[in-house]
Amino acid sequence: MSEIEIGRAKRGRRAYSFDDIAIVPSRRTRDPEEVSVAWQIDAYRFEIPIVAAPMDSVMSPETAVAFGKHGGLGVLDLEGLWTRYDDPTDLLAEVSGLRGQAATQRMQEIYAEPIKPELITARLRQMRESGVTVAGSLSPQRTKEFAKTVVDAGVDMFVIRGTTVSAEHVSGQAEPLNLKEFIYELDVPVIVGGCATYQAALHLMRTGAAGVLVGFGGGAAHTTRTVLGLAVPMASAVADVAAARRDYLDESGGRYVHVIADGSVGRSGDVAKAIACGADAVMVGSPLARAEEAPGRGFHWGAEAWHAQLPRGERVEIGTVGTLEEILFGPSRVADGTMNLVGALRRSMATTGYTEVKEFQRVEVVVQ
Repeated sequence: MSEIEIGRAKRGRRAYSFDDIAIVPSRRTRDPEEVSVAWQIDAYRFEIPIVAAPMDSVMSPETAVAFGKHGGLGVLDLEGLWTRYDDPTDLLAEVSGLRGQAATQRMQEIYAEPIKPELITARLRQMRESGVTVAGSLSPQRTKEFAKTVVDAGVDMFVIRGTTVSAEHVSGQAEPLNLKEFIYELDVPVIVGGCATYQAALHLMRTGAAGVLVGFGGGAAHTTRTVLGLAVPMASAVADVAAARRDYLDESGGRYVHVIADGSVGRSGDVAKAIACGADAVMVGSPLARAEEAPGRGFHWGAEAWHAQLPRGERVEIGTVGTLEEILFGPSRVADGTMNLVGALRRSMATTGYTEVKEFQRVEVVVQ
């Protein structure tokens, strides 16, 4: 692939965001009712290819259960308020009422409360008792500390999620998490990320992960690009990681690792474009934070927003547009792609003649 000269001493590859591309209609169309948007990872089948991001503004134990009953996978942040406080309801209300720069400082204070292992157990068991697939997320830095608690509580899917996760973390301060060894010893499938390049994804796939999260620095509440200068446009990132999945499939003799787009998936068209670029599913935050049931009450933030030393996110006001069911399945009362995400995906697939998510990965796209 050709590179662009940035200056005499630096060249760079042109990369594309979801806004830069469009899906091309084909010669064949179908009825949306004949389209299946189901997907399966390891032994778990889901009726919609959407994973709810582990963010306090998006997922509480109750909303994770509701999302699971709608056919998706809800992931609870096991380092969030629900595992630090017995009842964080008043604190969630306080966060939604904060104004200006004071929001970041107050969130740092609130999240300074230690994580309590017994609350991790209680929250995951609450989700398990509902009958949905149970998923919880830890950062790489806290995985060793709480992994046994999480597995003993009966988690079905273990998510290791950070701004950037690599299989080759080097540290002179402490022994880093050995992903390959850790995943091999676990009895549950692991989804790990983010990553945004072919090589990084290939290394993560070799650890034994069931799924890889693609993306960093591009979420609605992230300021990673501004603070650290890190970002990779998502269309190119997903396509590169999909290429790593293809090559690892050959290398491993048939082991398929699922690619999950995580970042810059803010509207229904982005869901379709992510799958068109090669994703098996998408992890979304801000679209679900707009639900009436969302804990953020019309505000949205991630773990980066309350980092003790270097916040790389903001608490942003995104408003409320409807119920969780309406955001997923409609009916939509707006024409901006924030409601009926699944219905829009079905129609996009039907318009291009595809009936399965994996088939839709082959659809033609153009650069706008």
